[in-house]
Amino acid sequence: MTGRRIKNMDEFAKLSDISRPTLSKYFNDAESVRKSSRVKIEAALEKFDYRPNMFAINQNRKLTKTIGIVVPYLADPFFSEIVRRIERRCIDAGFWPVVFSAHGQKGLESNALAILQSLRPAGALIAPLGRHSDFEVVQQFTKEVPTVVFDSNVDVGKAFVGSNNSQSIGLIVDYLCRTGEPPCFLEMPPVNPNANKRRDAYVQAMERLGHDPQVIRADGTGWEFERIGLEAGMRLITTRSLPSETILCSNDRLAIGLLAAAYQKGLRVGHGPGCALRVAGHDDHPWSQFTCPPLTTVAQDFTAIAEKSVETLFEIIKNNSTTVDRPEFVFDGKLVLRASA
Repeated sequence: MTGRRIKNMDEFAKLSDISRPTLSKYFNDAESVRKSSRVKIEAALEKFDYRPNMFAINQNRKLTKTIGIVVPYLADPFFSEIVRRIERRCIDAGFWPVVFSAHGQKGLESNALAILQSLRPAGALIAPLGRHSDFEVVQQFTKEVPTVVFDSNVDVGKAFVGSNNSQSIGLIVDYLCRTGEPPCFLEMPPVNPNANKRRDAYVQAMERLGHDPQVIRADGTGWEFERIGLEAGMRLITTRSLPSETILCSNDRLAIGLLAAAYQKGLRVGHGPGCALRVAGHDDHPWSQFTCPPLTTVAQDFTAIAEKSVETLFEIIKNNSTTVDRPEFVFDGKLVLRASA
C-alpha cells in the first residue's frame, strides 16, 4: 500500500485510472465486470488504502440487500436458534441480515421497526411481541416493507410461518395420558398468541381423551420464564396445590423453573419408582437436554420454520408481490422423550 488514505470512490477512480461506473459495478457484483477489469481493480485495491463504504453503496441501490429481523427477546435461546438459521440463509443468498431485539418492550419494538424502515430493507422477518405490540405501528411497517411473520401469528404481513400448536400439544397430552396420570397444564400470563393456542389445544386434547382439563396460572410478567416457573413451583409444591402429579408446562423455560423448584423441595422428578412428579414442556429449548433430569418435550422444527420463512420472503421480494392472500405455513412438532416424564 502507498500509505495514502483514499477518502471516497471518486478519488480512488482517479488514482487507479478506472471509471467510476465500472467501480460501482464491481463493488455491487464483482463477477459482473470483465476479468481484465477485475484484475486491474484488485491490483489497485492492493496498492491504495481504500475500502468502499458498503453501507452507502447498499443504500444507493434501487433494491437494497438488507433483510431486517426483529424478535421479542434475543436472549431467549429459542429465538437465538431461529435467528442463527435465518441469518445464515440470508448471508448465503447474498443479503445482509440486520437483527433487532425488542427486549419484551412495546416501545423498543416500535423503535426497532422505525430504524429498520429507515434502512430501506428489501424485506423483513419479524416475530412480533403479540398482545404487547403497538399493532398500528407493526401493521404500518408491514404495509410498507415486504414482511413475513414467524412464530407469533399476528394478522399482518404477507405470510406467516410457525408451529402447529394444536398437533404438538395434542401429541404430548396423548403420551402423558397413556403413560401415567393425566397432566395438569401450567401456564403464565400470555406474552403472545402461542400461549393461548397451547392452552386451548390442551383443553381440547384432554376433553377428547375423556379427562377433565386442569389449568394452573403462574403469577408474573415479562420474559423471565424460568423465574416465574420456579416461584410458581415453590408455591404449588409448598401448599400441595398441584391437582396432578403430571405437569405439562406451556413452554420449556417455565418447565426448567419448575424442575428447579422440585429439586429445592426435595422431590424427585421422572418416570418410575421413587418419583413424585412428571414434568414435560414444549419447544425443545436448546438447554432442555441438559436439565436434571433431562426434559421431555415437543420439538419445534427450527430448521423448517427458518427455511420456509426466508424462502417465502425471497419469493415475495423476487415477484414484487402485491397479493392480498396471506398464506400460513405451520409445521408439526416431534415428541422428544427424556427422563423427566
